[in-house]
Amino acid sequence: MDILGKLFGSSARTKIMRLFLLNPLTPFELHDVAQKTKTGASARKEIAILESIGFLEKKSFFKQISFKKGGKMKTKKKRVVGLHLNENFPLLFPLKNILMSGNPLNRREEIINRFNGCGKVRLIVVSGIFVGEGNSRVDILVVGDGLQKRAIDQALKGLEAEMGKELTYAFLETPEFLYRMGIYDKFIRDIFDYPHEKVLDKLNIA
Repeated sequence: MDILGKLFGSSARTKIMRLFLLNPLTPFELHDVAQKTKTGASARKEIAILESIGFLEKKSFFKQISFKKGGKMKTKKKRVVGLHLNENFPLLFPLKNILMSGNPLNRREEIINRFNGCGKVRLIVVSGIFVGEGNSRVDILVVGDGLQKRAIDQALKGLEAEMGKELTYAFLETPEFLYRMGIYDKFIRDIFDYPHEKVLDKLNIA
């Protein structure tokens, strides 16, 4: 359990709080909260606690539902009851400052370890949500050799659960990345010309 998990009672609670703090206008159903934060059965208990102190409120909203009819997939809107952040909660801003600044994923090793087993990772660059920049092309760029998409997807899901927000990302094999760097590719330039941090750099990128 991390330091914030100990302070706030459980790591599951801090994950759930981050989810709502980073998505203040988005309501979530219980099972969506459990899935996005990977908190499983404990999500119900933690949400009940957060609702009891006024951090969360119930909200009715429409959700897009997919279903099969006549052999074809169709969608419809269904009214459901979920929860959303109470923006009038008196300790909202102090909590946000504590939870965001205390995010364990600000530590380099935490991020690097997530990508063990994803191939020979040679470069990890973070931007966007990791550096407080809202207009970045991606939140994370992974470069390496023999990269495995499924393993990277799993690593990112773990990061998303900790961060409390869906991440935009890209991964490139080393030769393609170096080629794009060499021709001043716009996508790569947009990452490196704006706020970013090299968490891992075995390519010695200037």
